[in-house]
Amino acid sequence: MSKNALIKGKPVADKISESLIEEIAKSNINPKLSIIRVGEKPDDLSYERGALNRCTKIGIEVEVVVLDENVSQDEYISKLHSLNEDESVDGILCFRPLPKHLDENIIKYEISVKKDVDSFNPLNLAKVVENDQTGFAPCTPTAVVEILKHYGVELKGKNITVVGRSLVVGKPVSMLLLNENATVTICHSKTEDLQDVCRKADIVVAAIGKAKMLDESYVGDGAVVVDVGINVDDEGNLCGDVDTERVLDKVSMITPVPGGVGSVTTSILAKHVLKAYRLKY
Repeated sequence: MSKNALIKGKPVADKISESLIEEIAKSNINPKLSIIRVGEKPDDLSYERGALNRCTKIGIEVEVVVLDENVSQDEYISKLHSLNEDESVDGILCFRPLPKHLDENIIKYEISVKKDVDSFNPLNLAKVVENDQTGFAPCTPTAVVEILKHYGVELKGKNITVVGRSLVVGKPVSMLLLNENATVTICHSKTEDLQDVCRKADIVVAAIGKAKMLDESYVGDGAVVVDVGINVDDEGNLCGDVDTERVLDKVSMITPVPGGVGSVTTSILAKHVLKAYRLKY
């Protein structure tokens, strides 16, 4: 295939946003998202800008709570509890990973399941496993599924290989795809004959966190590839887990990095805030 095989995230994000704008305007409602950020990490600030921009355009109010990078665990949890109890707040997003002195394994149980719009609380991940629609799947894995659906990729009965088993992407995206009646294989660094397993797949989701690891030897002819990786290559450029240039002539569709999955994530976040608002009533 040519570079026409590139399937970008922007059209997907725009379509989701348009439907949310219409729904919020028609219902005359004012959903609200609260973001908790610790310190001034560049990644957090970048995502925050994107979320503010997207949510504001859609009609979702955003409040950013900035805590000192040395904030104590008790102070963090206290702030989280106050947002849980604030009836004007519909969704809460905690930027992660948290600084090492804060224990995520304790804090993740403190966020209200009903306001946890990016699936920090394990109870929401359990709902994903159960295909319970009152739960919130993580935004990035949800973006993967939305992209595939937007571009008309059939999921039912298809063989999908997910490379990566993290709780951030690998495991939840596997559950979401399983809920779409796909046949899902989860691979990781210990998988034997990884290239062969990937080559047999109709769809490959790359989420292993290693720059340009998957080349043309990992994909079958006409496969669809979704690249979730965000890495920096030897030249200092942003790249994914897939060596896009080397697989372009072999695949039918592939998401670019940047401009692929990441650009849909903030739209999913906004969608989840509206869903949280609706579930209150």
